[in-house]
Amino acid sequence: MDSRATLKNISRMLNISISTVSRALKNHPDISEQTKKKVQDAAKMLDYEPNTYAISLRTDKSNLIGVILPFISNYFYQSFIAAVEEEAKKNNYLLLVLQSADDPETEQANLRICRLNRVAAVFVCISPTTTDISSFLRLSQSGTPVVFFDKVPAFEACDKVCVADEEAATIAAEQIIKKKKKKVLGLFGNPSLSITQKRLTAFQEIFKQNNYSDKLQVIHAMSAEESKQHVLRICKQKNKPDVIFSMSDEILFGVIKAIQILKLKMPDELSLITISNDGVFPKLFEPEITYIETSGYELGKLTFKRMKDYLAGKSFVQEVLLSPKLVHGKTL
Repeated sequence: MDSRATLKNISRMLNISISTVSRALKNHPDISEQTKKKVQDAAKMLDYEPNTYAISLRTDKSNLIGVILPFISNYFYQSFIAAVEEEAKKNNYLLLVLQSADDPETEQANLRICRLNRVAAVFVCISPTTTDISSFLRLSQSGTPVVFFDKVPAFEACDKVCVADEEAATIAAEQIIKKKKKKVLGLFGNPSLSITQKRLTAFQEIFKQNNYSDKLQVIHAMSAEESKQHVLRICKQKNKPDVIFSMSDEILFGVIKAIQILKLKMPDELSLITISNDGVFPKLFEPEITYIETSGYELGKLTFKRMKDYLAGKSFVQEVLLSPKLVHGKTL
């Protein structure tokens, strides 16, 4: 005998139709409050759970939100997931979290998993080498919201939620110029990423506007190890920088390691300013590092809101930006 609680079990128990039970559990206005209470009490007593798989087959949608990101271990993405999960619980959604490891093929495999599970929406942070997002756009055109977050496509017309990268880099550049630094080393990430392009362009523009371009040296680092090696090499030169700008936490780790190896004192021998996700890592060091804060948590909130707006009828393409803020430390 099947011991699972079903709509049929509840209808037999209360001697009412299955359709009445179903509508009562959905809080349908045609069902009286008395009947709703009876049905809900019976469902609770029997530990009834709706068959989400059957619902997804019937409606062609589930209550799952697919989240595709590079690495769950990254603190920024942990904060992002925490925020999305909070909102999901409030709105009766569940999360399907998938890692791409910054690999486009894995990213596409994860998207297929989302489609097979008939997800209600997809939130995706694309890999640095992803150039074709047509599969995501097709899913969006079929009525499933696809919201790109953090690392987003550069030019395609699609829903994007990201940090105001130009503003973050502008704040950093203005602070460096304000301190009248004479030789600036700007460490930026993968040049193919839109996040790098936006931050670099804005950073250089402020230097150009202030006739400061001749004081700026730009280097690209693809990892913490690369940034460490760059700083070790450049800071051993006779005309070494008096300030370093780090585009991200990952680059910052390499910079700090190099500074420790070289035994440089901050800010007396070398100043430092960085863009940091949620500001966790700059506070781990002594002296605390001056940083421009971006927030994975707030980005998660905005991404979920964009999905809700889409489902509410605001399906026109939007780019939502999260404003950063300057946090004064003791390294600049």
